[in-house]
Amino acid sequence: MNYDLVVIGGSWGGMRAVEAVLRGLGEDCPAAVVVALHRGTEGGARLSGLVQRYTTLPVREVEDKDDLQSGTVYLAPSDYHTLIESDGTIGLSTEERVRFARPSIDVLFRTAAEAYRERCVGIVLTGANDDGADGLRRIKDLGGVAIVQDPGSAERHEMPAAAIAATDADVVLPLGEIGLFLRGLLRETRARDLA
Repeated sequence: MNYDLVVIGGSWGGMRAVEAVLRGLGEDCPAAVVVALHRGTEGGARLSGLVQRYTTLPVREVEDKDDLQSGTVYLAPSDYHTLIESDGTIGLSTEERVRFARPSIDVLFRTAAEAYRERCVGIVLTGANDDGADGLRRIKDLGGVAIVQDPGSAERHEMPAAAIAATDADVVLPLGEIGLFLRGLLRETRARDLA
């Protein structure tokens, strides 16, 4: 089984956490990576540029109907929900905020789970609310992999703690170990399929 999609969510302290995950992930990622961060209205080009400093993978802000490409990092734009479609594209929505957030991590995770099922990996990082917990549970329920940052290594523990309470996570890891674990997981499944 290949994992073709990795979805990552974070809030307070999430930018630094995403950078740490991407540094550990390496340069030849065999999956598409979609990131939803609770953020202000700062320009997408600025955020993309900041994230790009920590990875050799191409980083871009999502545009409506983008095709998901392996080895690319997509950032959910400010003030839009990001939805993963079953045809391998990304949709954007301005529907109501979920848990006071748009983009909502739960919306991203739930749609990713429905579209990619057992080929999806979800990661909940630091944050100050419970957004992402329900979506991570949906990923796990549909056969995907659920990864949570150890709350003790988070700037704010509420979001990873809520995710741990909501689902039987496959792994709970300190921030510095998530990228390397993910890298091994993605490469291990590819190698097994090629054998």
